[in-house]
Amino acid sequence: TRIHVKIVDAASSRYEVPESVFPRPSANPNVSPESAAIQFNYSTSPFSFTIYRTTSHEILFSTASHPLIFEPQFLRVKTSLPSDANVYGLGEHTNPFRLPTENTTLTLWSRDAPGIPVGTNLYGNHPVYLEHRTTGTHGVFLLNSNGMDIKLTNNGETALEYNVIGGVLDFYFLAGSTTDPTEVARQYAEIVGTPAEVPYWSFGFHQCRFGYKDFVNVADVISNYSAAGIPLETMWTDIDYMDGRKIFTVDPSYFPLNRMRDIVDFLHSHNQKYILMTDPAVAFTPGEDYGTFNRGTELDVWLKAANGSDSLGLVWPGVTVFPDWFHPNISEFWNNEFALFYNPATGIDIDGVWIDMNEPSSFCNLPCDDPFQQAIEQDLPPARTSPPPDPNAPIFINSTNKSKRDVLSPPYAINNAAGPLSSKTAFVDSKHANGLVEYDVHNLYGTMMSMATHEAMLARRPGLKTLVITRSTFAGAGHKVGKWLGDNLSTWDHYRKSIAGMLGFASIYQLPMVGSDICGFGGDTTETLCGRWAMLGAFYPFMRNHHDNTATSQEFYIWASVTQAAKNVIDIRYRLLDYIYTAFHQAHLDGTPVLHPLWYKYPKDTATYPIDLQFFYGDSILVSPVTDENSTSVTFYLPHDIFYDFDTLAPVQGQGSMVTLTNVSFTQIPLHIKGGAVLPLRAQSAMTTTDLRNHDFDFVVAPGTDGTALGMLYIDDGVSVTPASQTTLKLSFENGKLNVQGEFGFASGVKASRVRFLGVSKVPESVQVNQNSVSKAQFTYDAMNKILDVIVGLDLTAPFSVQYS
Repeated sequence: TRIHVKIVDAASSRYEVPESVFPRPSANPNVSPESAAIQFNYSTSPFSFTIYRTTSHEILFSTASHPLIFEPQFLRVKTSLPSDANVYGLGEHTNPFRLPTENTTLTLWSRDAPGIPVGTNLYGNHPVYLEHRTTGTHGVFLLNSNGMDIKLTNNGETALEYNVIGGVLDFYFLAGSTTDPTEVARQYAEIVGTPAEVPYWSFGFHQCRFGYKDFVNVADVISNYSAAGIPLETMWTDIDYMDGRKIFTVDPSYFPLNRMRDIVDFLHSHNQKYILMTDPAVAFTPGEDYGTFNRGTELDVWLKAANGSDSLGLVWPGVTVFPDWFHPNISEFWNNEFALFYNPATGIDIDGVWIDMNEPSSFCNLPCDDPFQQAIEQDLPPARTSPPPDPNAPIFINSTNKSKRDVLSPPYAINNAAGPLSSKTAFVDSKHANGLVEYDVHNLYGTMMSMATHEAMLARRPGLKTLVITRSTFAGAGHKVGKWLGDNLSTWDHYRKSIAGMLGFASIYQLPMVGSDICGFGGDTTETLCGRWAMLGAFYPFMRNHHDNTATSQEFYIWASVTQAAKNVIDIRYRLLDYIYTAFHQAHLDGTPVLHPLWYKYPKDTATYPIDLQFFYGDSILVSPVTDENSTSVTFYLPHDIFYDFDTLAPVQGQGSMVTLTNVSFTQIPLHIKGGAVLPLRAQSAMTTTDLRNHDFDFVVAPGTDGTALGMLYIDDGVSVTPASQTTLKLSFENGKLNVQGEFGFASGVKASRVRFLGVSKVPESVQVNQNSVSKAQFTYDAMNKILDVIVGLDLTAPFSVQYS
C-alpha cells in the first residue's frame, strides 16, 4: 500500500531530515511489486515518473510534461490533478478544509502568526495531502523539513507544484483505498507514528488566559467556576507567573512559590489539575544569578551564531538564547530544569505542560544587530501594571555544513509572511551542535522541543501518560504531544475556521489532541459568540478557554447564558468521555482517525467533499453547530442515512440534502448519532473526571439501515503508559440482541446501568437480560421517540446480552 520514491544528488550529499527526529518506516520485504496496490513507472529522458493504481491503472501522481528541477537550493516537482480536485492537508493554515485549486500557495515555514491570517504560513509544517475521488482516496507525503511553497494552480489544467529551497525529494505515496478513506490515515500513521495516548483527565475542561495578574486572581477563577457549578478539570497559567518572564522562575511578589504550591495542593485535593506555560527561549543573563541560563551555559547547549557565539534573539524576558535540541547535553539540561522547578516536594507539581513560542519566535526586527537596544525600545520584559497582593491573602475561602549556499537570502524566496527567513525567528545561519544549520532544521524546532519536553515529563513522573500541548509541529509530532491552533481572534470567522483547522490535524496529520482557544484569544468576545464557542469547543478533543491579557474576561461564568451553555455541553462531553477515550486508544493502536470529515463516512457522496462546518466526533456523533452570528437557526447537510437526534434519541431519516433547524437556543448545539453505532455513555456527568469514573454506563444502541450496530469500549486506569490491566469490549447488535463481550481485566467498580434501544417501532412482547426474561417494571417504551429502555444493573465484569422481540 506504499511506494517510497527518493531522489538524491548522486554527486554530493545533501541535508535530509535526521533519523533521530523522524525515524523511517521499514518496508515489507514480502510484498511483490505485482501484488502491490499501486505501481511506479518512470521515463529517463526527460526524467519523469508516475504512480498509478494496479487494478484500474488510474494515475494518482504524474510529473509527465512537467520538468523536474533539482538544484541545491531549489527543487521543483509538479503533478497534474483532476479538474476540481478534492485536495486536503498541506498545513498548517487557515484555508478551507478542501483546498481551493486556483492560485493557492501554501507555504511551510514555522512562524509566530498572531491572528492566524488566512493564506499565510503559520506555526507548523505537515507536507502531506490526501486527494479524494469517487474512485478512491490516496495520500502523498514529502519528507522534507526545508522551507517550501506548494502551489495549486488551474492554468489550463489543475496541478500541484512543490517549490522547495533545500534537501532532497523523499516521497511516500499511499495507496489508501477505493472504498474507505480512513485507510489512508492508517497508512500515514505507519510512516509518522500513531497518536500519543493522553490521560483520561485531559479530556476535561481547561481554563486559561494571558493576564491573570497574581495568585489571588488565579485562585478566584478556580473558586468562581466551582460556585457557578461549571466543571473545571484543569487550571492553566500563562507567562504571568514568571519573574521577569524568565522560564523556570516565579515572581516572588505576584506568584510566590509557597502560594503557587497552595493552589496546586487545593486543586489536587479536589481531583483537579494544574498546567503552566514553558517557553524555549532562555533569558541571556551572563553574570547574574539566573540558574537556568548558568546551567545551560555550563553545558554549552545554546544554539550558535555563524561566528560561533551564542545566537541571540528577543523574546518575552528580553534578550535571549535558544536551546539547541540537537546538542548531546540537551536532555540532561532540560530534564534537570523540569526536575528542579516542577519538583513535587519543593516546586510546582504540574500535571501537564504547555509549550509555546517554539517556531522559535523572536520579536527582534531585522537586521537585529542590537537586540539589547530593541529590548529597551520594546519594553521587554514589561513592568507589572498592578500592585502585588498581600503575600498572605486568603484564597479559596469559597471553595557543520560546508556548502556555499546563501541561507540568509536563497535564490528562491518562499512566500514567508514574515519576510526574510530569519525575520521574527532565530537566524537561519545559526549552527547546531551536530553541524546542522538552522536553515534546514528550522521547521523541526517545535517538534524537537516537544520530544524533549515529553521525555522530561516522563523522567519526573515515570510511567504516567503525559499531556504536552505545543504550538509548532512537524510531521510525526502527534506521536508525543498535542497541539492548540495558536493565537486566534474572538470573531465568528475564526470560530468557523477552527473546524477546518482541527480536522486537518485530527483526521490527516495524526495529531488528534487538538483544539482552538475557545471564545477566541485576541480581542473581546461577545456573550453569544462565547456561548456558541463553548458548545462547539466541547467537541474539540482538547477543550480550553484561553484569552489575551488585553481582552475582557471571558470565563464561562461571566454570563448566565454562557454558564448554562457550558454546563449543558460539558454534561454531554463528559458522558461521552469514555467513547472518545476509546477512540484515542484505537488511534494509538492503528491510526484510525478520532474525528472525521463527512466524506470519510460517505466517500461516494460528492456533496460532502467541501463540507467543513460539520464533522463527526469520534466515529458516530455528527456535530452541526450554529455558525452565524446571533442566529438561532442552522442549515446543515444530512446524508442519505438513518440518524438519531442526540437530545431526544428520536430517529431522523437523512435524505442527502440540506436540513434547517430553527429555534436552536444559545445553550444548545445540534447533534445526531449516525445509525449503526453502539455508544457507551456514562449514566450521568460529574464535576471532575475522577468522579465521572465512578458513574455507571448506559449503552445506547442506534441501529443502521441494515438493523445492526457496532461499538467499542476501552477502560484502563486513565493515567499509566502501560496499564496493569484493561477492559476492551466489543458491543454488537443484530436481530434485536445486544452482545457485550471481550476482556474484562480492569476493575472499574461500575455497572452496566441500562441499555437504550433506539428506533424500536413498537413495544416488545419480551425483553431478556442474559437470556432471562425480565419483568415489565424493568423496561419502559417511549412510543413517540421509539425508545426502549431496559434496566440492566449488572457489574461490568463479565459478558452480557440484552435482547427484545
